[in-house]
Amino acid sequence: MNPAGKIRETGTEPGRRRTAARLAAVQALYQIEVTGASPANTVGEFLRHRLGTQAEGENFGAADEALFAVLVEGTCARRAELDQHIASVLTPDWPLERLEIILRAILRAGAYELLARPDVPTRVAISEYLDIAHAFFAGKEPGLVNGVLDRLARTLRPEGLRGGAGGSGPAPR
Repeated sequence: MNPAGKIRETGTEPGRRRTAARLAAVQALYQIEVTGASPANTVGEFLRHRLGTQAEGENFGAADEALFAVLVEGTCARRAELDQHIASVLTPDWPLERLEIILRAILRAGAYELLARPDVPTRVAISEYLDIAHAFFAGKEPGLVNGVLDRLARTLRPEGLRGGAGGSGPAPR
């Protein structure tokens, strides 16, 4: 599967580089959870061997390497806190542990941006991770990502969905 091929190619070059960084971060978070590798080793591997390259039929494309590293390392460092936030908006019959690993990675990275990256407009963060969910899933999972991140945004950034700073309107991706 080439999830990068399903991500919308819109926006400016820096916007595309940030989108590529987010997709790569989700893939790195998946790898970390599956293999137990350290975030630092995984970031290093991606920077040396994946970002900006084509491997195993996947084009990882040019990515904002600094953003990629911040997303992976920050998400891993705050994983317990992020999991608590995510679990608080999930239904009791669908706990976080029941979700697929890639879906957890998408939710954690999105939650991290909402929690720790006030420089990223709320709607941009939600939209970016919704696009990533669509790249991996054709079923109801993108709706789950949208719903969870929207609910998190309402508690973590209530001003961001009302049209204030970081809210509606065109924003760089």
